[in-house]
Amino acid sequence: MLTRKIKLWDINAHITCRLCNGYLIDATTVTECLHTFCRSCLVKYLEENNTCPTCRIVIHQSHPLQYIGHDRTMQDIVYKLVPGLQEAEMKKQREFYHKLGMEVPGDIKGETCSTKQHLDSHRNGETKADENINKETSEEKQEEDNDYHRSDEQVSICLECNSSKLRGLKRKWIRCSAQATVLHLKKFIAKKLNLSSFNELDILCNEEILGKDHTLKFVVVTRWRFKVGHNGSI
Repeated sequence: MLTRKIKLWDINAHITCRLCNGYLIDATTVTECLHTFCRSCLVKYLEENNTCPTCRIVIHQSHPLQYIGHDRTMQDIVYKLVPGLQEAEMKKQREFYHKLGMEVPGDIKGETCSTKQHLDSHRNGETKADENINKETSEEKQEEDNDYHRSDEQVSICLECNSSKLRGLKRKWIRCSAQATVLHLKKFIAKKLNLSSFNELDILCNEEILGKDHTLKFVVVTRWRFKVGHNGSI
């Protein structure tokens, strides 16, 4: 079977962010036109604009942040193509949290340990049978399924209702995984208030409507990191 070697330079245009000209980090795609950027770059850009930075198509007149989404497939491709990029990014994130005096989230710790174990295994020339690997993977998956994200970094948030058309929640304080998204909150609130659709809800922080794909960790770091408490409005 013939194989063809391709230089990384030849595909850089497809795996770099047009806004910062660096390799994609936390790849985020505009749902309207499918152009992809770094999440932090795109969110910052959309604070003052409502069009795609590449094709200039209008994403949404008033709430463009609700029409972008995390592109896990693209990010996995970038990490596999660019040597050392994922390890370097994990190191930067750990340094960022240490600088703010915040606990390093569990997902970053997990990825770091996984990478270290993978490297150590190769250095020692260790190999495992497929049967053992499948068994360990199955056991890990079962543990994760039973954990219900309790081992994740946790956030406490206060959900206050600012609409006269909706009744407030009986318990407005909730504690959940920092990896939960705004969409998860919308579905939770809609179920608690017996609403026909979660699309009727908007969740705000600092009077700004949050995009449905934002994780609570992202909201805390970008919208609420210098505040004493965390709260949101519906």
